[in-house]
Amino acid sequence: MKEIVKINLDNEMDLILAHKRSMKIAEMCGMPSSAQTRFSTAVSEIARCSIAKGKNSLLVLGINIIKATQKEIVAILTDSVDLKSCNPEAFSYAEKISGNIKYTYSNNKSVTTISHLVTSPGLLSETKIKGLLDYFKYEPPLSPYDEIRKKNIELIALSEKLGESENRYRQLSNTIPVLICIINERNNVLLKNDSLEKHLQSPLLVFDKKSLITFIHHYDVNTILEGWNRAKSNKTEFLGEARIKNGQNYIWHLVSIIPNKAEDGTFSSWLIYFVDIDAQKIMVDTLKDNSELKLIQQELEGANSKLLFKNKELEQFAYIASHDLQEPLRKIMIMLSRAGISLSEEQKKEYYFDKITMAAGRLSHLISDVLNYSRIDIKDHHFEEVDLNDTISEILDDLSMVIEEKNALINVKTLPEVKGLSTQLRQLFYNLLNNALKFNSDQPSVTIAANNAGPEDELAASGKYEVISIADNGIGMDSQYSGRIFDMFQRLHERDQYGGNGIGLALCRRIIENHNGAINFTSKPGEGTTFWVYFPKK
Repeated sequence: MKEIVKINLDNEMDLILAHKRSMKIAEMCGMPSSAQTRFSTAVSEIARCSIAKGKNSLLVLGINIIKATQKEIVAILTDSVDLKSCNPEAFSYAEKISGNIKYTYSNNKSVTTISHLVTSPGLLSETKIKGLLDYFKYEPPLSPYDEIRKKNIELIALSEKLGESENRYRQLSNTIPVLICIINERNNVLLKNDSLEKHLQSPLLVFDKKSLITFIHHYDVNTILEGWNRAKSNKTEFLGEARIKNGQNYIWHLVSIIPNKAEDGTFSSWLIYFVDIDAQKIMVDTLKDNSELKLIQQELEGANSKLLFKNKELEQFAYIASHDLQEPLRKIMIMLSRAGISLSEEQKKEYYFDKITMAAGRLSHLISDVLNYSRIDIKDHHFEEVDLNDTISEILDDLSMVIEEKNALINVKTLPEVKGLSTQLRQLFYNLLNNALKFNSDQPSVTIAANNAGPEDELAASGKYEVISIADNGIGMDSQYSGRIFDMFQRLHERDQYGGNGIGLALCRRIIENHNGAINFTSKPGEGTTFWVYFPKK
C-alpha cells in the first residue's frame, strides 16, 4: 500500500480530520458521492471508537494497487486496545456501511482495515498518486487546530536539526568567558556553556521565573522575563541589566537576548549572553550621583508648586464650606422655624416654602458644581479625536430655549478637530456659551471661530496650538479681575443680578489644563468679552 496521509487520533478535532481527509481521498480517486460518504462514514465510526476507548491510536490512508486494472483506497486504524470488544456495535455499523472491513487483535495490537474498490482504476496512475501525496503535504490547514498540529511538527523538525549542530555551539561557547545559553520559543533550554553551569545551583532546563530566581536577583527576574517575552513576540533583540549570583554576592551583568536565525531564515531559537559589567556599573553610578541629585531637586520644586496650588484650592473649599454652603442651610432652618408661627396655610405655602425650595435648589446646584470641579482631574480615560463642530452643535441644542427666549444671534465658523475627552470639552464650551448668554443685558450676539492669533502671543506665534475664540457683546468686565476670574467661587456680581456659583470658569481652566492647553480673555465693561482657548495641535 502507498501511504498518502497519517493522522494521530487523540481528540474530537482529529475525528473531523479523519472524516474530511477520507472523503477527500475518495473524491480525488473519482468515486461516486454515495461511495465517498459510505467510506468516510465507516472510517469515522471506527475512529470515533479509537478516540473514546483506544490508546496510541493511528489512522493511515493510502492506495493499494492490487493489479493494473484493480486498485482500492484503504484506511488502516491501529491501536493498543481491543477496540472491537469495547464497541462491537460500532464495528457492526461500519461493516454494514462499507461492506469490506477486516479486524485482527494480537500481541496487544488491534488492526482495522477498511477498503473500497476504485471504480475507475485507470485514473490512478503513478502521476496521479504522486499528486495526491503533494496535495496532502501542502494542503492549507482545515482548521486552527490542524494548523497548530502542523506548526508543532515543523518545530519538532527544527529542534532536531538544531541538535545536530549542538556540539559545534558547545565547543565554541565553552572557550568564551561569558555566560551563554540557547532557548527555543517554548522556553526550553537547548544548550548552556560551562561558565553558566558553575553559577547554577540546580539544572537550568526551562527559562522561567522558577529557574531564573535560583541565580538571578529576585528584583531583576521580572525585567528579564518581560524583555524575553517582547523579543520572542517581536522577533527582536533585548538588552538589559541583571545581578547574577556569584558565591554569596551578586554581580551586575549585561543581558543580551538575540534571535538565532535558522538556515531557512526563520527564528528557531534565541541566544542569551550574560556579560560581567560590575566594574563599569559602579563607575557609571558614581558619575550619576550629582546629576540625579539635581533631578530630584527639580522634581521636589515641581511637587512643591503643585502643593501650593492645592493648598490655595483647599482654602477656597474651606471658605465655601463655611460660608456659601452654610448660607442656604441657615435660610432653610429660619424658614422652617417661621413656618410654625400662626400664619394661614396658604401664606406658608406661597412664602416660606417657596424660599426654602429656592435655597435648597441653590445648595444642590452648588454641591453639584463643586463635585464637577473635583472630578475633572480624573485621567483614567484616553484622548480621542473630537470634532468641535459636533460639540458646539450639541450644546446649541441644549441651550435652544435660552437662545430663543433671549432672541440671541449665534454665529459658528468652521472649527477644527482636537485631541481630548469629549465630555470635558462639551462642559468647557457649554460653560463659556452659557456665560455669554447669561451676562448680557441686550440681545446677545455670540461668535465662535478658529483663529490664528489670540492674546497669548507666544502660544499663537509658535504655530503649535489651535486657537478657538468665543466672542460676545455682553456686559464685559474690568481688566483688574484678570488675575482672579478663573479662581474658585469668584463672583463679580450679586447673585440676584446674575445667577451662578462662581465655579464655571474655574472648571473651564481645570479642563483646558487637563488637555495641556491654556485659556485667557479680553474684555471691556459694556463692550463684551472674548475668551481664547488654546489646544495643542495634533
